[in-house]
Amino acid sequence: PYAYSVRHLSLGETIVLHNNSKRSMTIEARGLVKAYGKVRALDGLDLSVPEGTVLGVLGPNGAGKTTAVSILTTLLEPDAGSATVAGIDVTTDPAEVRKRIGLSGQYAAVDENLTGFENLEMIGRLYRLGRRKARDRAGELLERFSLSEAASRPTKTYSGGMRRRLDLAGALVAEAPVLFLDEPTTGLDPRSRTELWDVIRDLVERGRTLLLTTQYMEEADQLADDIVVIDHGRVIAHGTADELKAQVGGERIEVELQSDASLEVAQRVLSQFSMNGLHVQGRSLTAPVTGGADTLTQALRALDVENVRLQDVGLRRPTLDDVFLSLTGRGTTNENSNGNGHTAGIKEAV
Repeated sequence: PYAYSVRHLSLGETIVLHNNSKRSMTIEARGLVKAYGKVRALDGLDLSVPEGTVLGVLGPNGAGKTTAVSILTTLLEPDAGSATVAGIDVTTDPAEVRKRIGLSGQYAAVDENLTGFENLEMIGRLYRLGRRKARDRAGELLERFSLSEAASRPTKTYSGGMRRRLDLAGALVAEAPVLFLDEPTTGLDPRSRTELWDVIRDLVERGRTLLLTTQYMEEADQLADDIVVIDHGRVIAHGTADELKAQVGGERIEVELQSDASLEVAQRVLSQFSMNGLHVQGRSLTAPVTGGADTLTQALRALDVENVRLQDVGLRRPTLDDVFLSLTGRGTTNENSNGNGHTAGIKEAV
């Protein structure tokens, strides 16, 4: 792992960068536990989402994100702990919770034999919106998610991305005050993802409260007011995107050498500028620094004096990927990732 200022966490340790305890919480969970045999999907999970904000929940596959969402949306009962949504206990009054939430899971839950319009109209009728309002709402959402042209087609003819957009539209039919979006943009093309981000921003501006799980770091950066990082069913860090990034050493110089022969010399030179050690992988070196472009210029001059030839060089700020790597020693996807941010293996325990 990178030699950043944040050390790896032992189980049970948490970095908390700020505290929202004085704000009204729309979603709150305390000490949630859920086990499947000997596997603990959740191990004392705590979450708080203030009213009218977006909480981004980050974690690798199997960290417990979907299990947490399933409990908060009354699809599962916890083995221990408590949770409330909109002030209602999810275990003692699940029917009331369901009246106040919208949910979009990891996989599109649409009826393939119905048209796109019929799917949304049916959801509206199930929410007891009335026939006319359900139809009006269906038409509005089909337009909003660029599905109007396919509204009269059976959804079995839809592409994967179209089904995903329809499922997300379904979560918005009832205009619920609390929304749970579990990896909502998985499978969407960049344009559709950007359109969904705009929809989410609009929802928050209108006072909605969102819990968003994601493996797209840019998505959390763009949308989340607060971020929690979970691993092994526990929260290991909590803060804004900028606060979390600040924990991994600020800017860093990245260089790639033309030859392995100069590796030792390059390490010696860059160590003079690095705040907290170097990360070396093959011919690539990463050095956390302060001073930005001025420090980069000095480092390049020093490397040139030592005749170190570079294939590539750059100066960048840490990303949320770096944050997760520095906290856990592994990325947000497992070794079976296909390289596009999606994972070939099982995505969650549940």
